[in-house]
Amino acid sequence: MDQHDDDELRNGYFQQDGATCHTSNESMTENESFFDGRIISKALWPPRSPDLSPPDFFLWDALKEKAYANKPRTIHELENNIRREIAAISDDVLQATFANMKRRVQFCLDSGGEHFQHLL
Repeated sequence: MDQHDDDELRNGYFQQDGATCHTSNESMTENESFFDGRIISKALWPPRSPDLSPPDFFLWDALKEKAYANKPRTIHELENNIRREIAAISDDVLQATFANMKRRVQFCLDSGGEHFQHLL
């Protein structure tokens, strides 16, 4: 693990996906002890909100078509396709995605947590 990865684990936030097994008391206790309050979870974040989750509003749609383009026949082939396509995402695209994320969060704050999709 390099210094960047170590810094990311110490200072980054962990975003829950809402899966029941990931939000069990035992899982949440472990996550909270490791991430020390740096968790985006259903208690603080709208559950399953695609408007506030970069994987939902950007990544999955961008990857799906490319990952299945060569019609993988095994899980291993699909995993390799996904890894290859994630690695191919440019820094410019990531910067634009997170600028969009910042804008979406601001819309959410400005609307008091109410629906804001019509503002996007």
